Amino acid sequence: MTLDAGGLTLSALLAEPVDRAPRAAVVALHGGGMSAGYFDARAHPDQSLLGLGARLDYTVLAVDRPGYGDSAGVLPEGLGLDEQSARLNAALDDFTRRHDTGAGLLLLAHSYGGKLALTAAAHDREPGPEQQGRRLLGLDVSGLGHRYAAPPEELPDDRGHGHWTRNWGKLRLYPPGTFRESDNLVAPMPVRERAEAPHWPDRFASLAARIRVPVRLTFAEHETWWRHDDTALSDLRNRLAAAPRVVVDRMPGAGHNISLGWAARSYHLRALGFLEECLALRECAPTGR
Repeated sequence: MTLDAGGLTLSALLAEPVDRAPRAAVVALHGGGMSAGYFDARAHPDQSLLGLGARLDYTVLAVDRPGYGDSAGVLPEGLGLDEQSARLNAALDDFTRRHDTGAGLLLLAHSYGGKLALTAAAHDREPGPEQQGRRLLGLDVSGLGHRYAAPPEELPDDRGHGHWTRNWGKLRLYPPGTFRESDNLVAPMPVRERAEAPHWPDRFASLAARIRVPVRLTFAEHETWWRHDDTALSDLRNRLAAAPRVVVDRMPGAGHNISLGWAARSYHLRALGFLEECLALRECAPTGR
């Protein structure tokens, strides 16, 4: 499907429950150098977040971020995070006008998509009475921290997305056929995204205190882009002090691209479980909050 992002057309993949209204909607945001198909991997039947979410009564919308999919030709250099956030908010306004999103939205994001999710949440506005389905319920982010483990010379540049071992980890973590299938998922990483990469630690510091929804962060066992030692995670939690709940999870048997590996189903179930917790917290929140 396509979305109107303030005059910019974004492509997306959509899965909805059959014959019933959704409990909520999951908006999935892919990482740098990927596409919306990251969340609908086909190397194994259990990998697709879209298929699983719809079967469990959620709408799942996987968006090609600005500079990818249908907008790649219009934005060959991509957009920075602030501009992507504005376009995403416009696209979600368009989507919620046309589709039932139940109790609201969970932003589920991977890697660079997590940077966009955190930016969008920091800029989020309370929806009006006519936009209750637009309410942001929480963030579920994988493959993203706030301090790089990789040295500066290994960050994405005009030669590529970084060394393949950081993006994938051990090959045994992925079903047979993953790398043939991924030919359809991989896309060039726009230059403006690459240029912003070194500045993320400072950027996160300016955003974190403005996040006011529950946050879940997942680090793969073989994650090597980001620090996830106890000291780094303690600092990460402290910076998200305004969030009503911060959960840090670890995913065994997984590399950076969790949703393309054997661990995909387990991770997606945990993420949807977190969404259920967000729904429960919303129901029992004191009147007026």
